[in-house]
Amino acid sequence: MATKKKGRAAYMISAVAEQYQIHPQTLRLYEREGLLRPSRSEGNTRLYTDEDLQRLDVILHLTRDLGVNLSGVDIILNMREKMSAMQRQIEEFVSQLNSELTRRVIPEDPRDQRSLIPVIQLKPVVRNREKR
Repeated sequence: MATKKKGRAAYMISAVAEQYQIHPQTLRLYEREGLLRPSRSEGNTRLYTDEDLQRLDVILHLTRDLGVNLSGVDIILNMREKMSAMQRQIEEFVSQLNSELTRRVIPEDPRDQRSLIPVIQLKPVVRNREKR
């Protein structure tokens, strides 16, 4: 059974267990091991979001298809989270770098538009030199 929680669909443990053909105790075990973190209703019922189900898909693939034990699953999930965080940091860095380059580009000289390859020039960086 699906319910709406704060504008997002949430599924009760029985519906998730049936959908994935696993015992509800298996889902409780995954929660005890820290692999899943379902939210709770006011009545303390576990509610699984679509993100929880995506994570469960990964857990089941690792355990069923690849034979990874729960400790290994924990390590893999943690590494995936760290890699996602690093990816976000890299994307932010590239965005800031692009902004800085765009800010520092010297406007084109109309006479240079005859060239076959566009040439851009950057304003020089002026750094304060400290006495050593």
